[in-house]
Amino acid sequence: MSRIGGRNVVFAWVVGVLCTAVIVTLGILTVPLVTSGLGMLSPAPAESGSTDAAADGPAQCRDLYTEPMWAALQYTPGAEIASSTDQPVSTAAEFVQALAPQVRFTCTWTSDSGTISTTVASVGTDAGSIAASALPPAGFSCTDNGDRVRCSRADGELIETIEAGAGIWVSTSQTGWHPERYAGRVADAAFAER
Repeated sequence: MSRIGGRNVVFAWVVGVLCTAVIVTLGILTVPLVTSGLGMLSPAPAESGSTDAAADGPAQCRDLYTEPMWAALQYTPGAEIASSTDQPVSTAAEFVQALAPQVRFTCTWTSDSGTISTTVASVGTDAGSIAASALPPAGFSCTDNGDRVRCSRADGELIETIEAGAGIWVSTSQTGWHPERYAGRVADAAFAER
């Protein structure tokens, strides 16, 4: 068999190996995108009572997160999410008991960095004004945020936020893990769903 002039066997092998390496690398980088994309295509399981809640707010944990925020949380090392109807996690336990929020769902994230617990619940329409007067003595600072009141406190690794108004309660407790503007973005999503 005769050789075609101008071809170098060594150069062809080097280029072939580099092309194969690029294809393998792209395949490896694509795996997380494919798995999360397939997860978005499958319908989320319906939670009990979600039909009524959907009319006036989010029905499940996934409804609280934009796509970029969901991806950032999921790809935090060791991240896992669990949904339940547990009562809100808060150091203001007496306040929580007094308002008796009717929990729609609680999202609990755990990761190597720490934990985040977010609760969405129904409360009386006066919950915001009650929070503004009851929480400052417990170390919270409260501000009006449109039709709701936002109260927050920080104590070392713990950051707590409670937003209430118009019959909706959103509370977040972050220990060690503090994604950028997490509490505000989650509350905005919960109140926007009304």
